[in-house]
Amino acid sequence: MSENSTTEYLTIPELVERFDLSPGKVHRLIEDHHLAAVRVDGVLKVPAEFVQGDQPLPSLRGTLLVLLDAGFAEDEAVAWLLEENEELGERPVAALNAGRKSAVRRATQSLAF
Repeated sequence: MSENSTTEYLTIPELVERFDLSPGKVHRLIEDHHLAAVRVDGVLKVPAEFVQGDQPLPSLRGTLLVLLDAGFAEDEAVAWLLEENEELGERPVAALNAGRKSAVRRATQSLAF
């Protein structure tokens, strides 16, 4: 995946410091879909918008699971969250950060069909 110029990314070491967790626990957050990571220039990174303060964005996990269940690969799910969505009129991650989880979930419902 190429780096989106409007998206800020955090590396695993940056997340370790921000969350005050071990690298293994940060990787577990990714494995358990509390966060999603992609390789940018060969380095595993998490979009900064997937983090709220010192924890993963609470509504991210459920949305990721819906996207993965719809057949998206993890990098495709990240791309969907970061791209402008016509139905929402904004990027899905922006809607999640604004507390519009239900609208984002509605937008995912047609993806599996």
